[in-house]
Amino acid sequence: MTHESALPFVADFERAGRTLPGAGTPWLERLRRDALARFAEAGVPTRRDEEWKYTSLATLEKQRFTALPNGSERTFTKPEVQALALGVEEHRLVFVDGHYAPGLSHIASLPSGATLATMAQMLADETACVEPFLVPAPNATIFAQLNTAFMTDGLYLRLARGTVVAAPIHLVFIATGMGRAVHPRNVVVAAPGSAATIIEHYAGGDASYFTNALTQIVAADGAAIEHLKLQQEGAHGIHIGAIHAAQARASRFASLSIALGGALARTDITTSFDAEGCEATLDGLYVLDGSQHVDHHTRIDHAKPHGTSREHYRGVLDGNARAVFNGKVVVHAGASKTDARQSNHNLLLSRGAEVDTKPQLEIHADDVKCTHGATVGQLDAAQLFYLRSRGLDEPAARALLTHAFAREVIERIRLAPVRERLAELLSARLPQGALLIPETP
Repeated sequence: MTHESALPFVADFERAGRTLPGAGTPWLERLRRDALARFAEAGVPTRRDEEWKYTSLATLEKQRFTALPNGSERTFTKPEVQALALGVEEHRLVFVDGHYAPGLSHIASLPSGATLATMAQMLADETACVEPFLVPAPNATIFAQLNTAFMTDGLYLRLARGTVVAAPIHLVFIATGMGRAVHPRNVVVAAPGSAATIIEHYAGGDASYFTNALTQIVAADGAAIEHLKLQQEGAHGIHIGAIHAAQARASRFASLSIALGGALARTDITTSFDAEGCEATLDGLYVLDGSQHVDHHTRIDHAKPHGTSREHYRGVLDGNARAVFNGKVVVHAGASKTDARQSNHNLLLSRGAEVDTKPQLEIHADDVKCTHGATVGQLDAAQLFYLRSRGLDEPAARALLTHAFAREVIERIRLAPVRERLAELLSARLPQGALLIPETP
């Protein structure tokens, strides 16, 4: 039975489904329709659902968003794309309104063991290569099923054994169409000993639109994948995204999620330690004002022994902004010698800002080291007094402390040019930010 809230999406699929990549491929048609049926039965989540208790999707239900299978209504220029660059030599793939824009993209020389393509190309011509990776993760939200039904384009990256891609792969997703829905799908498959850095970057204009993105990462023995997500959606954009990783023996996964834009945004990040000796680092920063609402849900499954995870999220909220953080670490039976640490710290700059934070630990094994904690507060009065006693006026002192609080997450970025560029973006969002951009040595 189709839930009422899903009816517009079902109707949109009947209109656009025949033009999606891979249309006419029997197994892919079945996969899309099965996924749509699951979404149709469940419908758009409400606040009665525990996982959506603090995030209302009423806006998504009120406005009808439609897929645009035939490309963008607006032409984007190279200077506009260059403004989104992160100051580092990179392989850049640009997608406008959900479709690859080769004229705006730049892919330099890649090592022989790296296969890089667009998902639209793979779905149309190489379906056997992607078929094993298109089933959503078991703990994915219902929007993963919606993405599977409508998936149109995105990154496909396969790394052969020992292959290292030195330059980051920068995926730029630009939304321009009013009332449009885009469903990017990215797949990264890293063989033993391989390594790469992926930057997943979302930006948009003033239009009201809906982005529903899904990224799946498979890291084999000893592989190292670094993933950075930068969410800069437009002021009226709705963003729902997920990154799901599966890790094999001694693999390393590093995730950094930075949320600056969007009217409503939800990001789910999960990883599963499917063998011994895995490592994961999940860091995040959200800087909000006005009436923005940003929700992060994370989950780390320590399913095998000798796993190490570190999670550190920070938020800065002003105006009437609201943030949600739900971080869950599960230590399964038999996962001894697990070392897991998790923290979430929030800074409220106004009386109207609000945070709902819920760090969680579930421990079903002995001989583990696990800690978690969360704080929500305002600027420290003693620190403000100290800075003012050294000659700073109150606005400058408040700005300096706020910047230092948020900058701690940015400092964790390994690539210096990316770190400096994100520090500039951060400074522009904070009070008196122009005064706080660090000088380049």
